[in-house]
Amino acid sequence: MEDIEDLLVGSGGAPPGFRLPFTAAVGVNPKKKRNQPNLKKASLIEDSLTNPQSPKIPGTQTIYMKTFGCSHNQSDSEYMAGQLSAFGYALSDNTEEADLWLINTCTVKSPSQSAMDTLISKCKNAKKPLVVAGCVPQGSRDLKELEGVSIVGVQQIDRVVEVVEETLKGHEVRLLNRKTLPALDLPKVRKNKFVEILPINVGCLGACTYCKTKHARGHLGSYTVDSLVGRVRTVIADGVKEIWLSSEDTGAYGRDIGVNLPILLNAIVAELPSDGSTMLRIGMTNPPYILEHLKDIADVLCHPCVYSFLHVPVQSGSDAILSAMNREYTVSEFRTVVDTLTELVPGMQIATDIICGFPGETDKDFAQTVSLVKKYKFSQVHISQFYPRPGTPAARMKKVPSTVVKKRSRELTSVFESFTPYNGMEGKVERIWITEFATDGIHLVGHTKGYVQVLVSGPESMLGTSAIVRITSVGRWSVFGEVIKTFNQTNVNEDTSSSERRGSGDKCSPCFYLDETCACSREPEPCACEQQSCGLKTLESTDSVSKIVLRPEDQNSRNLIGWLLRKRKNYSGKRREDGTVLESKEKQEHPGASVHGWGPVDTALLGGMLASLLTIVVLLLYLASRNLMSK
Repeated sequence: MEDIEDLLVGSGGAPPGFRLPFTAAVGVNPKKKRNQPNLKKASLIEDSLTNPQSPKIPGTQTIYMKTFGCSHNQSDSEYMAGQLSAFGYALSDNTEEADLWLINTCTVKSPSQSAMDTLISKCKNAKKPLVVAGCVPQGSRDLKELEGVSIVGVQQIDRVVEVVEETLKGHEVRLLNRKTLPALDLPKVRKNKFVEILPINVGCLGACTYCKTKHARGHLGSYTVDSLVGRVRTVIADGVKEIWLSSEDTGAYGRDIGVNLPILLNAIVAELPSDGSTMLRIGMTNPPYILEHLKDIADVLCHPCVYSFLHVPVQSGSDAILSAMNREYTVSEFRTVVDTLTELVPGMQIATDIICGFPGETDKDFAQTVSLVKKYKFSQVHISQFYPRPGTPAARMKKVPSTVVKKRSRELTSVFESFTPYNGMEGKVERIWITEFATDGIHLVGHTKGYVQVLVSGPESMLGTSAIVRITSVGRWSVFGEVIKTFNQTNVNEDTSSSERRGSGDKCSPCFYLDETCACSREPEPCACEQQSCGLKTLESTDSVSKIVLRPEDQNSRNLIGWLLRKRKNYSGKRREDGTVLESKEKQEHPGASVHGWGPVDTALLGGMLASLLTIVVLLLYLASRNLMSK
């Protein structure tokens, strides 16, 4: 069948982030239910009226969400969770209590997709409604595992509520095609409330022969500098302490809209608080697109509120293999990136990716890769065995025997684990930013400016703060620290507004850090610029197509309510965990304003209510006068 938006008429559209009104019938695939008649609209309405707790009432159900893959996928899941929560749905980690499962998938590696297949089978066996999102359905929409389930594309996450509602009604919905990017100001439920994963662009410019991600994410599409800066301001006001810039290739940002990464980075850095309370982390960047901007990027990485850490995938130490991968750079150019940044940025650390056993890789090619890793002693290396992805050119190449691939993977892992990147840090004093619990459930996790993972003991109230620590011991993957002093991150200079700070052109005051030499070796598994240009196959469905008519007025009212709720939050005060209320920005800047913090939206709502009440009164008086006249 055609994608759902292909059946819409009069696509005048709505502002970004709004649920589009249905002005015509919507095509869906009704799921086949054994021994159950199809439910008609009338019966659904009757059920809702007679049973207020009926699971058919939208917004009363519980959703289980599972995310695979990179930080970009994580951000997409947070946006979907935010919209579902905004419309009343509860989110749960318990699969049994959930009324519907939502799986956000990754297509980079075979193991990730195999885990997805297993989860889909479990969901079907549990007879739960299922929605599959992410790169797998977008890039391989004709997979057998996706038959009979609803799917939502990577650029359709702002319509996840519609897909969930229709799926709960028993329909199969497919939303895949779109030409515009989802809005950045959608509701969001962060996995870590102190970390904002900010997608700066989608897709890429490359055509790597092994990559499946471009099948899903497509060609490069960048958000504007203004929209990204606006999002940064919002999340800083929300109390975020780390901002992670994420994309399939951060370095390619802006090439489709006439800007570049340094322009964006400088604009974002200008918004960071002057007390050093919020740090910026630049995401994965391929070598070809940063070679011409190395000096400018180095300047940003030197900024006291930007982590001196960058993920630059090399994939192989052999030019012959890089050529077969169509990576569009040489080993020499990769070395230029590493050498330049290491020279210009104090304490700079670079993480990289390696694929072992790419088709055609010889012992000599692999030896060159090992030599490269030994030379730079990267504190973080993502080592992967080659997995052929269906539909990619590399899948048709002659494969290296699996036994050889595994042997090379083990050898490279052994080389990497022989490094001791944090030796020499013991006794040093560092400033760290604390944002999460350690996996042991005892320590808190902070990071130095070089993004070294530091484990400290302390109360939960230290989350979201910064501290000075003395390193007491070092391990292979992290170091342990003793807290000397903590910074109260809420003590911002209230006499100077953020706009005044921006107007002065001053950057963040220097953060306190000493002799940083190492970088943390942990970050979410990246999409690793897995790029491949390929046309999408057209989905052909033999299922019958039914039509559901959603009244435009219902849809528009739902959009309006969601918009008003979001705008209301922007004007209302924010509540602390202790129950006190932080005044809104408007009230801080205009102390003479109403103590109730009324904003334009509140005024509009009150005016609308009063107008409605007045209309009702006039109508009642009119009817009463007619009755009197008739007598």
